[in-house]
Amino acid sequence: MANLLAGQVAIVTGAGRGMGRAHAMALAAEGAKIVVNDLGGSIIGEGGDASPADEVVKEIVAAGGQAIANYGNVTSVTDGNAMVEQAMDSFGRLDIVVNNAGNIRNQLFVKMSEADWDSVIAVHLKGLYAVTRQAAQIFAKQGSGRIVNTASEAGLGGYAASNYAAAKEGIVGFSRTLALELGPYGVTTNAIRPRAGTRMAEGVDMKKALDMAREGKLPLPEFMFEIENMLDEPETFSPDQVAPLVVFLCTEAAANINGRDFIVGGGEITLVSLPTKERSIFSDKQWTQDDLQDLIPKTLGKGVKNPAAPRQS
Repeated sequence: MANLLAGQVAIVTGAGRGMGRAHAMALAAEGAKIVVNDLGGSIIGEGGDASPADEVVKEIVAAGGQAIANYGNVTSVTDGNAMVEQAMDSFGRLDIVVNNAGNIRNQLFVKMSEADWDSVIAVHLKGLYAVTRQAAQIFAKQGSGRIVNTASEAGLGGYAASNYAAAKEGIVGFSRTLALELGPYGVTTNAIRPRAGTRMAEGVDMKKALDMAREGKLPLPEFMFEIENMLDEPETFSPDQVAPLVVFLCTEAAANINGRDFIVGGGEITLVSLPTKERSIFSDKQWTQDDLQDLIPKTLGKGVKNPAAPRQS
């Protein structure tokens, strides 16, 4: 099965550590030439260090692959364009973009600073624009290309992470829309919601949130309990368990998979359903408050209330 991506060129952002590194190594193992992008910052998006990107390049080259380092900041359009140009100048083409770079600044919303909000939104959403726009133009022109964006189950509901949830679910909406725009050109865009015990995952106080849920103080989605032991099972929830799906989505076998998102990790791959109507009411005239006060609690009420009942230990 080796060399599924022979001759192709990929950009992987945030590829110096954790999940991005796993993606870069797995794509290279299938023959892709890699632009290894990593600013080398902390999990909150501060600082910079060239060594993470350099180390991954060394690993790929030592394994017989081809790779070059890039230290650009994904929040900069100039750096994003330079990333694409570096791929074209160094390898002569571009076929794959894996948007993986991220940061996390968890805080209760009522205590969240503007800087905490802006930083997370910038890295996750501005980063999509900065890196993907020029690449999308190339893909549309050449009639082929693969884009894989890193979302998160946090976007389905979490604790003390409204900035992160907003950004991650925004990635899903972006992916679905870009899939519609670029699909006619033979380009696919998909999103993943990975489960992996990375340093980013360590920055989330999952235990506190789950303990509060058991005490009935914090209704959480049931899926949150499936990853309770993620940090305690590093082999099961290794980034290497996520990377194979990313590779698959970049191969010819995935040519008709477009605009979808997947939960992946811990030996599981789940296709997340597209939003559907749960229940509806209709009227042939404008709604009045008398109508709504009476009808909604009777017909839509169960769906409007918080669907996540407190979990008992």
